[in-house]
Parts: sequence; structure tokens; C-alpha cells
Amino acid sequence: MNRHVRIAALVLLAGATLGAGQTPPPPAPQQPTFKVEVDYVEVDAIVTDARGTFVRDLKKEDFQVLEDGKPQTITTFSIIDIPIERANRPLFASQPIEPDVKTNAQPFDGRVYVMVLDDLHTTFGRTLRVKAAARQFIQRHLGANDLMAVVHTSGPSDASQEFTASRRLLLAAVDRVMGRKLQSPTLTRTDEYYRQQMLGMRQRGDPVNDPAEMERGFNAKSTLRSLKDVAEWFGSVHGRRKTILFVSEGIDYDITDVFNNYSASMILDETRDTIAAATKSNVSIYGIDPRGLTDLGDEAIEVQAFPDDTSLGIGRSSFQREIQLSQDSLRVLSDQTGGFAVVNKNDFSTAYDRLVRDNSSYYVLAYYPPNPKRDGRLHRIDVRVTRPGLTVARARRGYVSPRGRAPVPAALTANSQPNAELRDALNSPLPVSGLTMHVFAAPFKGTAPNASVLVGAELRGRDLKLDANDKVELSYLAVDPQGKVRGGSTDSLTLNFRPETKSRVEQSGVRMLSRVNIPPGRYQVRFAARDSGAGSIGSVLYDLDVPDFYKGPLVMSGLVMTSMAGAADVTAKPDEELKPVLPGPPIALRTFPRNDAITLFAEVYDNDTTSPHKVDITATVTSDDGKVMYKTDEERSSADLQGKRGGYGYTTEIPMKDLPLGLYVLKVEARSRLGQGAATSREVQFTVAAPQAAGPGDR
Repeated sequence: MNRHVRIAALVLLAGATLGAGQTPPPPAPQQPTFKVEVDYVEVDAIVTDARGTFVRDLKKEDFQVLEDGKPQTITTFSIIDIPIERANRPLFASQPIEPDVKTNAQPFDGRVYVMVLDDLHTTFGRTLRVKAAARQFIQRHLGANDLMAVVHTSGPSDASQEFTASRRLLLAAVDRVMGRKLQSPTLTRTDEYYRQQMLGMRQRGDPVNDPAEMERGFNAKSTLRSLKDVAEWFGSVHGRRKTILFVSEGIDYDITDVFNNYSASMILDETRDTIAAATKSNVSIYGIDPRGLTDLGDEAIEVQAFPDDTSLGIGRSSFQREIQLSQDSLRVLSDQTGGFAVVNKNDFSTAYDRLVRDNSSYYVLAYYPPNPKRDGRLHRIDVRVTRPGLTVARARRGYVSPRGRAPVPAALTANSQPNAELRDALNSPLPVSGLTMHVFAAPFKGTAPNASVLVGAELRGRDLKLDANDKVELSYLAVDPQGKVRGGSTDSLTLNFRPETKSRVEQSGVRMLSRVNIPPGRYQVRFAARDSGAGSIGSVLYDLDVPDFYKGPLVMSGLVMTSMAGAADVTAKPDEELKPVLPGPPIALRTFPRNDAITLFAEVYDNDTTSPHKVDITATVTSDDGKVMYKTDEERSSADLQGKRGGYGYTTEIPMKDLPLGLYVLKVEARSRLGQGAATSREVQFTVAAPQAAGPGDR
């Protein structure tokens, strides 16, 4: 697949039409469309006082917005003041435990970043510096309430990462970066000089061209198009500041000599188009040079001797010029889009702190453009504050209007599923609040090579209208790292309940379960639901790792659990495979009253058939301070599998009555007694609460 299509697919999944209850085949690769129309213009503005402190008490009347020198009417005004949240983790754990249930119960209130790792303009020997710079931001400056995607400009098609709050997944995407930058132009020209001299092809004064000029130009255009793709997609996100962290050594192509460098004019055009796309979408680019304070000394060491013909301009001065060109490219992209460039700095902490502040507290102003013509013109924006002593420290400088005819939206047939609103929710990179959902996914061994993944969604009862013949439509898609839909389903539930059932749904909610067969790998499962009666919509993004259950000596399925409190939700469609092993339907509840009990189920797949052996399966409940409050052990024998690669079904019940109120971690671990003692485990975090404080409405 074309790299720019892959990048676009990473951050924008084209809506898929799915039949009810059906699993679709992977779609053919296609160029996605972007929502880039300028219906109104958004401007985010950071206003500070004389001490440089953000001012939080301004009103719409305190602002003036001018487009091309003419005052505009501000139609939408809001202040964004986002806290930096830290992940909640047990005191005994060094890292937060990723939740196995995701929800949109609280509206999204974090920052939105895309980190673009420029493999094409990173020297292989400085790959570790890129990783260190990127990891530092994720580990120290990314809030638990933030979302980030990681995009690579080159490398494997599955190297990038969809939007997620999981630091584990983001760091794994960073670790896949691999520098592919071409050798320095000074070095390639030096090598070419001596090659020509050795072959007797040189005469003094003859120019020495860069043999890699064409490929260097191609890489520059490819990187700029990647930035442009991300910026265009960002246009569909409204109401908050949007940021690209561009980690790169900068474009190393000499664009100042348009007569001798074939691609110079095209790269200039690509740069303008990238800046235009960013300004149109109100996206700020922050260029981050991982080299730190540098003079390209590493490259200069490789040169034994520069050409003695000084008229060629090949020497230490040309190295300095390369640094200037590459850093200027980062400065231009950043300055022209409202960000700033981090160059010639070995300590990124101060710059990262400033970057986070830029994206945490600001005003959002919106107005309708006075000239909606699609003429491709640049329109200047000037934001002012009327209160004395205040300064607009940072604001959008302008935008470029679209060019050509407006795209015609695709016609929808009467029976298209899911409908347009549901597709928009599935496409949204941010969770949509309105119809509250709690979702989970648990992979089990399926028919080789696929896994059978149980997916569940619980819809809050008080968000549903529940009138006769109203319907709830639930759709989900499993999207792989290439942006392909590998499975999914759309189900519809008519809300014609008996009075007693309707009362239960009103008090607790309704549960919808399904199965999807997908191969091992990394996925983002996108859930979206719509209540036709109330018109409410909700969506949730779920990160899912599906193991290869047929490889490895010992592999564990996902954990599913049920309880009396959780089972109060009406289950519209039960899972037939789990009926024999659980006393109730699998649930999303993770806060349990003390008068409740958890029943959990997992399967342990033993693939080692070389020798008879035993497997120990242990379940423990550990309190917040690291004390083991509950433990149970079971022994299984490989003889029970009769020589086949199968699974040990494991069920246990854990009463809450002996657990004090608080946070706990449930861990199920299986360990083989054969050889080196292969082991596998799963962890789930849950809370015990007073009976009146927990129940179906508290997840």
C-alpha cells in the first residue's frame, strides 16, 4: 500500500458498510477522503500577562479577530484548561495496569498529539537519540487523559500506532523507528570527487553533483506529504488545539539553488502545501531536532581529506550549511504553523514543558469566513485582546482556502448500515460522549490461524429513551496497524421490552455481546452505538493484543468475569460458548459491592506435547499496598489433553466480603513444571466499594 495511504488510514478509517451480525472481509486498499472543508474558521489563542502567565478570565468581548485586516464576528467562544492527569496505579506496581474495560462515561478532556518520526531524515547512527527524545515526551509529559498517535515516514507498514492513551503501545511504536537518512551531501560529493579523480574524469573547475540528489529529493517530498496528510486529517477535529510533534533532523535538500537542484522547486511547493494544510486545519507543528547541539562532527570524522579545489564549496563550511538548511526547515514549518522548533538543545525538558502548556490552556474562537470562495488564497488572521497589559502570545496566523470544486458526498442508500452518524462516530479519533458505553474484548483460541474474540458493550440505561419500537444500533470494527478492517459487526436491538425488563434496563442498562474471528496481531477495536429514539451517540476506542494461541509453550486467553451485581444488566444476546463455564453473562463491571462475588474464567493453552507434565494455575488478589488478600491454586495435567494442543478451562469464585474497601489487582498465572517452567499471566484491576456506592451504574 502507498505509504501516504497507510498514514492516512492510521488516523482516519474510511467508513465501512457492515451488514447486521456479519464479519466483513478486509477492504481493498483505497485512497481515503478527508474532511477538510472550511465551514468555519477556528483560532486557538494563548493570552499572557506581563509575567508570561496565562490569563483565564477573558470573555468573548475581550477579543478581536481580523481576517485580511477586516473585523470578524466571533460566533463560538470557549476556554480550554486541561489538567495533566497521572495514571492511577496500585502503590505496589511500578507501572499502571492497563484497564481491560474502556468507557466514554467522562467526556474526553485531554490533549491530542500526533508524533511524526521522520525515519527518512534520521541518520542510522542517531536512531537511539530519536528514541530517547520521543520516549522522554511520552514517559514524562504525556498525561493519562491525553491521546497520541505515532506515524513513521518510512519503515514497516505496521510500525505506526493508532490513537491511544497506552504508553506501552506508544513506546513500542517509537522503538520501531530506524534511521534511513542518506549520507550527508558533503560526503557524497566528496566521494564522487575522488571517484572521478581516480577514473581520470575530472578537470579542475568541473562541478561535482550530488549522486543521491534524486533520492534525497524524493525523501524530502515523501516526508512533507506525510506531514500534510496528518495535518489534513486533523481538520476533522474541532474545539481544541491540535499538535504534530515532528521528530526529525530536518530536510537536508538544498532548496536555495532552484537552477541546479532538480527537486528544489517541487520541495518548495510541497513545503507551502504542508504549511497551507496545517494552517487550514489549525494544526501546530513543533519541530524537534534529536541531534541536540551539533556541528555534524560525526559526519566530518568520516572524511579523510576534503577536495583541494576550494571553488567546489566542499568542506567544513558545507557541513555548516547543511545544519543551517535542515534546522531552518524545522523552524519554517514550526513558526508558520504556530508552533516552535526545538533545535541546538541537549535538554528537551524545558521545551516539552512549554509545549504541554501551549496545549493545556488556551481560548478557542470561531467565525464564519467572509469569503467562502474556493480560490486557494491565503487569508491572514490577526487576534487581538482589548484589555490593557495583555499579550496574544500565540495564535493562528492564517489559513488557505480550498481550491477547485467541493467534493460531492457519497449518496447513502436507505438500508446502508451503519448509518452516517454511526460511521462518523467510528471514524472519530476521540471518544464520543452522549450514549455512555463500557466495552471489553477477550481473545480465545479459535479455528487456526484465527482467534475468537468475545466483544461486549454495556449501554447505560438512563441514556436510552426506551420508547416502543425504538432501536439501538451497535457497530464495532477491528482495525489492524495498516488501517485495514479485519472484522466487525453491526447489530440492531429493538427496545420492545416487557414492563419488568424495561424497568431493569432503566436502572442498570443493556448488554450486547458478539464474537469476531481475527488473526493474531495488534488491533484497535472501534465501538459506536446510537439510540434512534433519543438520537444519542457514543463511541469508545479499545486497544487489543491478540496472541498467537498456537505458538509458545503456554498461552492464556483473555479473562472474563461475572457477578450478581454486574449481571443485573439485561443481556440482549448471550454468548453461547461461555454459558457452560460461567453462572452469568460476562460483564464490564469493575467496581463491586462487598456483598458480591466475582466468578472468572480463562483458558490456558498448553502447546508443549513433548513430555507428560503438570501445570499450576494460581489466582491471587493483591491489595493496593501489596498484601495478598486471596489466593487459590489448581494443578492440571497434560494427560487431560490426550496429546492434543488444547486448553485448560479455569474457573474460580472470589467473594468480596473478606476484602476491605479499596483498589485491588486480580492476577491469574499459569506455570508449567516442564523444562524452564514456561509461564503466562493476565491482570485485572478492580475496586471494592460499599454496597450503596457500587452497582450496575458504577463501572
